Amino acid sequence: MTLPDTRLADAELDALLRRAGPMNLQRAQQIMEQNNLSGFVLGEPLNVYHALGYWPQIALTKTGQPPTTFALITREPGVGVGLVTTQFIHYYTWADAGFQSAAQAWLYSEPGDEQRAVPAATTTVDPFADRGLAPLSGVEQRRRATAEAVPIDRRLLPDAGAALVRAMQQMGLWQGRVACDHAVVTALCQRHDHPGELLAADNLLRQIRIIKSPLEIELMRRGAQANVAAVQAATRSIHAGALYGDLRRQFAIEAAQRGNRAVFLTLDRVSSELADERIRDGQTLFIDGVSHYRHYHGDYARTVFVGEPTASARRAANAAVTGWFAVRDRLRPGLRYSDLVRIGSEAVAAMGGEFRVGFGPHSVGLMHTDEPGVDAQGFYRKSDLVLEPDMVLSVDCPIMDTGIGGSAHLEDLMLITADGAVPIHKIDQPVLQI
Repeated sequence: MTLPDTRLADAELDALLRRAGPMNLQRAQQIMEQNNLSGFVLGEPLNVYHALGYWPQIALTKTGQPPTTFALITREPGVGVGLVTTQFIHYYTWADAGFQSAAQAWLYSEPGDEQRAVPAATTTVDPFADRGLAPLSGVEQRRRATAEAVPIDRRLLPDAGAALVRAMQQMGLWQGRVACDHAVVTALCQRHDHPGELLAADNLLRQIRIIKSPLEIELMRRGAQANVAAVQAATRSIHAGALYGDLRRQFAIEAAQRGNRAVFLTLDRVSSELADERIRDGQTLFIDGVSHYRHYHGDYARTVFVGEPTASARRAANAAVTGWFAVRDRLRPGLRYSDLVRIGSEAVAAMGGEFRVGFGPHSVGLMHTDEPGVDAQGFYRKSDLVLEPDMVLSVDCPIMDTGIGGSAHLEDLMLITADGAVPIHKIDQPVLQI
């Protein structure tokens, strides 16, 4: 297996995000054609980011309010991606990012859907008028140029409802079969007698996300490599007497220093941030860390011996290693998730089957578990996916047994290629001794 090094620096990745969202648009086109969709209308921040490369500013504060920024994707060739947002957000955050994308924008002044008449351009006051009392700063010049690049009839819409309806009409989505991801979009379409069919977007978007674009693969590599380094640095802090909470905080610091944001660190099966234990001499424990870079996740786990492990813990760790290596060496397109579970289980059984290993394949990307599922009476159940090129996959390999002297786990991220799989981060020893 050959490790594909990260080829792009952070500045280069950011430059690519300014040009277009990370979404695999070829895959999106395929999913829309398969489902006879005219397109998507998206308000959830994760989906807006996937389409546009822009995470809505208001969503970063976790206000719990309905979305104020939307992304629109159409099946029609040459139309591109649409942005609907407030004049304020477009001026103060979108413009500051320096986006160079071809996204069409529709801008509104107020939330709501009052069905007010769109004002004539000649009677509308520029909300960011230049008073002329001092020269415009570089930031102000960039913001003004970005705002004025939006046609006047799409720049001064009165409210969100007017902007969304107009955007859907002008992008050819109003008459068609549309997938949306938020109740506010569904309600808007119903109020305005949208003649087409409305579908839930979530599972369709997951089908798009499992096949990564080249930019997504680069973001995954960058995030995964930083995540591994952060977990390894936190591991070096493990010693008898260390508190789990201190290790979690150390992981968060190490992730931040590498440009990632920590999501969680599980130690010895303990994930709750309210739980705190102390590392013991002779303990076997696993360390499993997840963090993300530009919202793309790394996921990595190793078994750690603190001093001399029990004989049973050593055998358990070896079972996890044997199972993962058997799976890893056979990863290729065409296999199903269930095949990976079978391959790992057969490898563990061949060495005596003393321990139970919980083989758990999952796609990783904008979410830690990021794949389509099947409808289980309204609940989500993971699909038995077929592996395809440009998937990024983890297979969790935790020991399920207790009373063995600790816990063991092993996890790496693998990129599925045309004829096999390669890791997207450096592979080190599966079991570490402190």
